[in-house]
Amino acid sequence: MSLNRYEQLLHDYIDSLPEERRFWQDRVLEIERGNSRREAAALALNAELWEYFEERSRHESEFTDVVSVGGGKLSMLNLSEYLLRMWGPVKPAKKAKPSV
Repeated sequence: MSLNRYEQLLHDYIDSLPEERRFWQDRVLEIERGNSRREAAALALNAELWEYFEERSRHESEFTDVVSVGGGKLSMLNLSEYLLRMWGPVKPAKKAKPSV
């Protein structure tokens, strides 16, 4: 999966701080449990990641530059889908039907 540079920036930031990483791992699980469909979970996580990106832009210069220049909302959908795959609950593999 390919992340855009802003998604990569946010991912690297979260990954570099253990407390943030733990928070987002728990949040991903919570969002996935609250949505029956993966697409709905990805959209919900996308919105939260963008809000977090904006919040970090008030404190971290690398985020400030992006928000002040871009002006509009950026998609975090690829990052959302990636985090759901990496940190979401493991689904048991379907058992193959025995051939008779």
